[in-house]
Amino acid sequence: MLLWFLALPLPALASVDKTLGVSPALLSKYSAPKSGSWKCLDGSKEIPWDFVNDDSCDCPDGSDEPGTSACPNSTFYCQNAGHIGATIPSSRVNDGLCEPECCDGSDERPGVCRNACKEIGEEYRKKRDAERKIQKTGAKIRSSYIAFAHKEKKRLEALVESSAAEIAVREKEVARLRVIAERTESLSAAALEHKQQSRERPLYTSLMSHASALKALQREHKKHLEREQQLGDILDTLRKGYNPNYQDMAVLEAVRGWEYLAGLPHIGVEEDAQKAADLSVSDEEAGIAETGDEKKDDEVAETDEEEWTAEDLKTGLDELLNTDYVSLLMAHDEHVKTPPPSTLFNLRGYLPDSLVPQYEEMRETLLSWLGVFGIAGTDVEKSSDSSKARTALSDAESALNKVISDKKNAEEDLGEIFDVQGFGAEGEWKKLDGQCLQLDSGDYIYEVCLFDEARQKPGPGKGGQTFSLGKFSSWNPSPDVKPGEPAYYEKQVYDRGTRCWNGPERSVILVLKCGTENAIHTVAELEKCEYQFTGTSPALCLPLDAKDSVREEL
Repeated sequence: MLLWFLALPLPALASVDKTLGVSPALLSKYSAPKSGSWKCLDGSKEIPWDFVNDDSCDCPDGSDEPGTSACPNSTFYCQNAGHIGATIPSSRVNDGLCEPECCDGSDERPGVCRNACKEIGEEYRKKRDAERKIQKTGAKIRSSYIAFAHKEKKRLEALVESSAAEIAVREKEVARLRVIAERTESLSAAALEHKQQSRERPLYTSLMSHASALKALQREHKKHLEREQQLGDILDTLRKGYNPNYQDMAVLEAVRGWEYLAGLPHIGVEEDAQKAADLSVSDEEAGIAETGDEKKDDEVAETDEEEWTAEDLKTGLDELLNTDYVSLLMAHDEHVKTPPPSTLFNLRGYLPDSLVPQYEEMRETLLSWLGVFGIAGTDVEKSSDSSKARTALSDAESALNKVISDKKNAEEDLGEIFDVQGFGAEGEWKKLDGQCLQLDSGDYIYEVCLFDEARQKPGPGKGGQTFSLGKFSSWNPSPDVKPGEPAYYEKQVYDRGTRCWNGPERSVILVLKCGTENAIHTVAELEKCEYQFTGTSPALCLPLDAKDSVREEL
């Protein structure tokens, strides 16, 4: 039957529906004119109405053959009733192949392709409904992320404003305390000069000499430690890489000497040594008593507890060298020579804070005049005020710097919240800053902390090391995607991770799509040490509206 149909002459095949292959937007232009003449859509010429869809190309733009393959520059529209319409090139019409875009089979002659639009349409709508449900739920979560960003913006703005006011207050307080400190320290400086020229000069000179000697010893100690580390690395490399069968006695003696000095087992017998250690019995379990020499060593260790250990030298020497020996000397002298001030005559203790500056100024003036006439002696209260004033100033400066730092950080965070290259134009990603997502693959746990770092950790019960797979670098770097577009936020780049052995630095491309939860679903190593994570996030779920809905033509 099909062969008979194909064997029909061309006039028998010419009776094709004039609107076959015409898209709904152009249907009005394919109606039979009263004059019998039809104008090509580009307006270039008029042809008889019967020439439309007659399998002969007459119009330069190919508009007279929407339902055949006669014009190579034309297109064919599949109605696909029950599903979504589609457009294909006219060259694929009547080629004997059933195009997947045309589920109704209209791209071929009747009977060639089965109309499967009903089943395909139903399956498509189920999938689409599920996706729309996910998108709708995710969009609600996304809106809560946006609300969080706006709250965070208000919080940071209030913090910046309050910090600015607090900075102004603290700057005035620091200026006031600095005047007091400088005033009290001027007397301390004079007292120090007097001590340096007096009988206490040997003690001061000795302190300074000890400090200089400690600094020199620390410098040389660090040099020796660095050289020891370098030498140890060289000998470790030699120990692990030399050939025991190659009888070079110099190398052998160097390796044996290093193993003895470093307390290492002979290379190649570590496993045997470990097994022997696991099976060994402690001296206490075996009933072996300590020898006299061992007890003596313990006694020596007990008597030397106050001496500095290597760890103390490493961590505590800097703090010791930063000691203000001048202030220490002054404080000691004040403690020895100065009797405690009487609270009864400490007038400043009875004054409100607002009157303290005026009291200090009046007091200084009075004491200076009394000193001129030889009436006033040592200023008992001032001797202790010197260190107190400096401490108060230091505390005030630290508090001021903290407020300044907090204000700066708040301003930086404020600028990133609604930045298209930061947390998105609507701030939808701010809520997820630092949130960590994990996937347990068995041998490893893969983790990515958004906008921070990706890691590869040993799996549960597995030994091993944690490797950095990269730190957050950017959103989608493709030049075809502009910042702010939905596709821009579908990829994150993490690079500059731990370098692989004989390979590149580890890196991750995180590919995301709309979902109701923030999660990693798959991990793949596409190239050596180059990973791809796929996951979901509600931050990618845009709200559903008429523009985003796909039109279904039934």
